[in-house]
Amino acid sequence: MADKKEAPPMCGVIEKGGTAHDYSTGGWRKLKPVVDMGKCTNCLICWVMCPDSAVITEGGKMKGFDLEHCKGCGICAVECPDKVKAITMEEEAS
Repeated sequence: MADKKEAPPMCGVIEKGGTAHDYSTGGWRKLKPVVDMGKCTNCLICWVMCPDSAVITEGGKMKGFDLEHCKGCGICAVECPDKVKAITMEEEAS
């Protein structure tokens, strides 16, 4: 009997929890988030709201974005407090 080969993972399907980080999805993005660190208050609302866990934090402070996984949805910029607006969305360079 021949050895049964495992089928390759289907595109866009995450078969079990905890594996989403293995997929680079940043190429889908049309807009990218840009943070003005001079304005950022490190409230981390962007980190809480990001559906892709693409906000990089260290020591309780916002450090930037993981653009390999950010899909450019803009929720981070929308949720950044109105008085601060440290995050803006810019067109992705071609």
